[in-house]
Amino acid sequence: MRTKKNLPSRLVNVHKLKGLLAFFVLALISMPGYAQVWTLQQCIDTAQVHNMNLQIGRNNIAKGEQKQKESKANLIPKVNVVGDYKYFIDLPYQLMPMSTFDPTAPEGQFREAQFGVPHNISAAIQVALPLYNPQIYGGIRATKIASELSGLQYKKTEEEVFFDISNLYYNAQILQHQLAFIDSNIVNTTRLLANMQLLFEQSMAKGADVSKVQLQKEQLSTQFTQAENTLEEVLNALKFLMGIPIGQQIQVEPEIQNRVSTEYQGRPTLDWQLANAQNRILASELNTLKKSRLPSVSLFGSYGQTGFGYDKKPNDFLTFFPSSFAGVQVSYPLFNGTVTQRKINQKKIEIDNSSLQIKLVADRNNMQVVNAKGRLSVARQSIENNQSQINLATTVYDQMILQQKEGVAGLTDVLLADNVLREAQQSYLASVIDYLKADLELKKWTGNISSKK
Repeated sequence: MRTKKNLPSRLVNVHKLKGLLAFFVLALISMPGYAQVWTLQQCIDTAQVHNMNLQIGRNNIAKGEQKQKESKANLIPKVNVVGDYKYFIDLPYQLMPMSTFDPTAPEGQFREAQFGVPHNISAAIQVALPLYNPQIYGGIRATKIASELSGLQYKKTEEEVFFDISNLYYNAQILQHQLAFIDSNIVNTTRLLANMQLLFEQSMAKGADVSKVQLQKEQLSTQFTQAENTLEEVLNALKFLMGIPIGQQIQVEPEIQNRVSTEYQGRPTLDWQLANAQNRILASELNTLKKSRLPSVSLFGSYGQTGFGYDKKPNDFLTFFPSSFAGVQVSYPLFNGTVTQRKINQKKIEIDNSSLQIKLVADRNNMQVVNAKGRLSVARQSIENNQSQINLATTVYDQMILQQKEGVAGLTDVLLADNVLREAQQSYLASVIDYLKADLELKKWTGNISSKK
């Protein structure tokens, strides 16, 4: 049997190892010529640390947390420092009633007057504190749910990565078994070819018979090469999802774990949780829209200095005067053209659709669970049947070889038995693939795909 050189398996759980230890282990197993046998759990743990999609998801979670803090920060007082300087080349004019200067002047007559001085300087500290603002509180609730949604989206990405890694890992195991079957068939064909050549030399077989066996051996060698190349591609894809260098040599465990019975506890799937979180966000937005009709109250104040200056002799001066105030501002929307009501109606429709989506997801999950259980049961029975067929086909093939040596059976009987054996092997591998696929899908639809096995 053709196999790559196996080195002792080393337990590397990068989900539990932190910091430098994880990087040290990865650097060690990345050494040229080191082909470590990885368990499925090790592959998943490594991906949880190094997969770039999961890293992006963690960054999105951190971003959501900052967004939530940003919305809460709107409740903190806002302090601004403002200042300006103006130099009036032409002082502004104002019309004054003539009666201001001459009480006897008739009404309706005015005289222009310039007020102020050329230099005007002002500086102030302004403080604003929202006492009640429904928009701010609604935003805080929405960002809290959005932060939870980011966490669920990360788990969804994590689940997809775990699913893909498991699928690739199982494919690699199947390909290893396929290589073992092909290698065994090559050994059998090589022995048969040696027998046929010996019979041909003794004029007991035809040259065409030798050519048939030689052709079969070459076909098997081609199949072996193709399977090896496919295995390499699958391992490369697995390493990509794990986030390790493509050039690193890894192997998967040869033994495929087939459970006698599989029962998974039903849990809310991430699709359902995501749909439910979306519904909660819509409900929060609707509540905020309704409360936008309420008045908002804020406290504000200012303290500053205003300076007036004159730069002409002999009365040049620059004098500052204090300016301060405090107050409460109330803002109440009376009418905005029914815009708010239209938005509320739209949001209600979105909530109805979201509720339907939640039910749709739940019904789909239930259907998928039933289907996966059915496929799992059929695949488990097929594995047992195909294993028995392999044993029987192997016995028949060995008997045909023995009878062929004794001259009782012909080459056609041997080749027919060989084909039956190979068909049984392929059927066995197909049933194992169906079993693993159904088991993986059942985990997915029952919400049991996670990093914990």
